[in-house]
Amino acid sequence: MRIAKTLAVSVAMWALASTAAHAGTSKFTDLPGNPELKSASALVMDDEGNVIYGKDVNAVRPIASITKLMTAMVVLDAGLSLDEKITITKADRDLIRLTGSRLQYGASLSRREMILLALMSSENRAATALGRTYPGGMENFIAHMNRKARALGMQNTRFADPAGLKAENVSTAADLARMVKAAEAYPLITEASTTTRMDVYPFKGRGHLTYGNTNRLLKNASWDIELSKTGYINEAGRCLVMNATIEGEDVSIVLLNSFGKLTPFGDSNRLRKWMLASS
Repeated sequence: MRIAKTLAVSVAMWALASTAAHAGTSKFTDLPGNPELKSASALVMDDEGNVIYGKDVNAVRPIASITKLMTAMVVLDAGLSLDEKITITKADRDLIRLTGSRLQYGASLSRREMILLALMSSENRAATALGRTYPGGMENFIAHMNRKARALGMQNTRFADPAGLKAENVSTAADLARMVKAAEAYPLITEASTTTRMDVYPFKGRGHLTYGNTNRLLKNASWDIELSKTGYINEAGRCLVMNATIEGEDVSIVLLNSFGKLTPFGDSNRLRKWMLASS
C-alpha cells in the first residue's frame, strides 16, 4: 500500500505542477494550426502537465482495453508474487464479447507473464485471471480498481471488469492522462507495454505460443515509445494511449473513440507531424 500512497502523492504533485507551470517551458507551447484528428477525444500533454493539444477531453467514454493498465497497477500494488503460477479456467471466458483466446483451459503461466500478455497483446483471459486470483476475488479486485482511480484524481472514471470488455469501463481523456502518468512509475508496465514479441509455454509437453504487441507504432523507427496500450470494443471505438519522446521531450498522448482499425495510429502520426512542423 506504500506504493499506492507514493503514487497518489506524486500524481497530486504533477497535477499541481500542471496548474502552476509557466508558458514556454516546452517547445510545443502554443503551436499554430490543427492536426485534424479523427479521434473523438484527444489529449497531448508535456511532462509538466501542460496541454499541447486537447479535443473534447472531459467527455466520458468507454475505454475498452485501456482498462488493463489499471488492472496491472492494482495487481502490482498488492505485492503478489510475480512468479506464482496462474491457471486459466472456465471462469476466465469472455461471455460478454465472446472473443476467443489461445490460452485454453488449463493453460498455466506466471503472474508476470499474465501481466505481460494482458498489456502487450491485450489478452482478455490473462487480464480476467489476474482479477480472479486477486485476494478477495473479482469483486474485491474491481473495488480496488475504482479506489485506485479515485486516489489518482480520476473523478470521471469507473471500472467494471479487469479486461475492459464491459462498456461500463468509462473515463475521459483528461483522467486517462493521469492514469498513464501513474503507470509510467511501474517498470514492469513500461516493459510489458512496449515489448514487441514474446514466446510463452503455457502447456506442458507442447511448443510455445508467440504473442505480438497490438501497437504497430512500436515497430516504427520514427517513434520512441515508453509506454502504450490499445483498446477496442464497438462502444469505445479504437483507443490508444502512449507516453513517447518527441524531439527530446516526453509527452503523453490519449486518443479515444476512433473508427477504423488504423485511425489511432494515423492520428498519432498526424500529431507528431504537426508538432514537429510547428515547433
